[in-house]
Amino acid sequence: MDKIRILWADDEMDLLKPQLFFLEKKGYQVDTTTNGHDALELISKNPNAYDLIFLDESMPGITGLETLAKIREKGYTQPVVMVTKNEAENIMDEAIGSEIADYLIKPVNPNQLVLTIKKLIDNKRLVSEKTSMDYQIAFRELFMEINGNPNFEKWVEIYKKLIGWELKLEQNMSSEMQEILANQKSEANSEFSKFIINNYQKWFENKNLPQPVWSYQLMVKKVFPYLKDDLPCIFVLLDNLRYDQWKIIEPILTELFAIEEEDYFYSILPTTTQYSRNSIFAGMLPSEIESYYPDWWLNDNEEGGKNLKEPDLLVAQIKRNFRKEMKIEYMKVTNAGQGKNLVDSAHNFLQNNLTVIVYNFIDMLSHARTEMEVLKELASDESAYRSLTRSWFMHSPLWAALQKIGNQKFQLIIATDHGTIRVKDPIKVVGDRETTANLRYKVGKNLNYDKKDVFEIKEPNKVGLPRPNLSSTFIFARNNSYFLYPNNYNYFLNYYKNTFQHGGISLEEMICPVIRLSKKS
Repeated sequence: MDKIRILWADDEMDLLKPQLFFLEKKGYQVDTTTNGHDALELISKNPNAYDLIFLDESMPGITGLETLAKIREKGYTQPVVMVTKNEAENIMDEAIGSEIADYLIKPVNPNQLVLTIKKLIDNKRLVSEKTSMDYQIAFRELFMEINGNPNFEKWVEIYKKLIGWELKLEQNMSSEMQEILANQKSEANSEFSKFIINNYQKWFENKNLPQPVWSYQLMVKKVFPYLKDDLPCIFVLLDNLRYDQWKIIEPILTELFAIEEEDYFYSILPTTTQYSRNSIFAGMLPSEIESYYPDWWLNDNEEGGKNLKEPDLLVAQIKRNFRKEMKIEYMKVTNAGQGKNLVDSAHNFLQNNLTVIVYNFIDMLSHARTEMEVLKELASDESAYRSLTRSWFMHSPLWAALQKIGNQKFQLIIATDHGTIRVKDPIKVVGDRETTANLRYKVGKNLNYDKKDVFEIKEPNKVGLPRPNLSSTFIFARNNSYFLYPNNYNYFLNYYKNTFQHGGISLEEMICPVIRLSKKS
């Protein structure tokens, strides 16, 4: 393990030799200086050299507080501990306001120094080591679970455990363990794909088999049972929200709301907005929507917006399920103007039995990330993608609207239509001009592909999918693969590799969070 390196600036360094000797015996490396100017110079020469900085408050030239201010001005983020003889309240207040990590009064006890270091720095290492050891134990358990023929409920548990470890290991920066976890997650997705392929058609052919709640059952099973005459319900559908993204915005929401239930459903295939979200609001499978409402459904090969009839499908579903009249409002937010309108009209939601808000930001983010080099850098992996999602949510009109009415009584249900996965492995597919452009699924009548690489559905009607042509076949990508045409193959291989896509089979795309919240008491 690398030594923890400390910079200590104090004009009475000679009097601190016992403390320095004690720290060096404990394995810490301490560089010293007698003034703030020299401390700043040492830090600027190598900003990453020091893990922790001790500053004396009453040094000649510039004080400890002034040195601290200059450290922060330059953007250095190391924890700073103020060491001083001065116990004046205003000095303490100013130091705390300047983001010090700790405050020690002279004479400093050597053991007190070690406790401070362990609390601020060494503790991170100890936590990281314990987390890594705990995951090594959990790894074996997860391996057995993944390969133990899990059912659809067990797969949800496995997925949640994997995400839990991903967030823990990310927080503690154990890169070696993160890599092992990424491989285990890939193995889980490989087995999950086999599980879906073996069961998907059986579930739709025999509705009596034990199976998950699907997209078309979401409103009936997870929303409608909680509608009450005296309690407004706001249903927020965040397009493309994965379970890990939910966990990253959960602490923000729980500032105002209490979680009543964290639940899940499975997205139908293809895991895309056109299929899964229309299915959610219709309460029907896509083939049923096409049959009952032919003017409201467009196939992949037809021109026009594929999700323009969501409000009509929702109203029709509510009429089928409720005899009484209900006051419903549907809002879709895809731009800044609609976001402002959402905030302005927030109080009106409380006059409705049900308000449905579809927010498209995360979906747009994933598509924009594919097209824009800057966003590829900002959201280079899952961790960065989560961070962007959290940052967006904190400053979004949606959070502003919820805060605006946060002191009122209403029920909040948050869900999604599908997730995304970062794709890595290209698969060649040949198709005609009418074949869909999506990278995770294709539908067409003249598809050429290697059957072992895909989930193939030659009779779409058996799984509730429409059939644009008599010979139309659907194929779905598994795990983290993506479909490419032979034309310009190498260019598109690099262009789309490591981008977030959806439409196929993976834990991230299919296992969707649905969370019910209420106002905190």
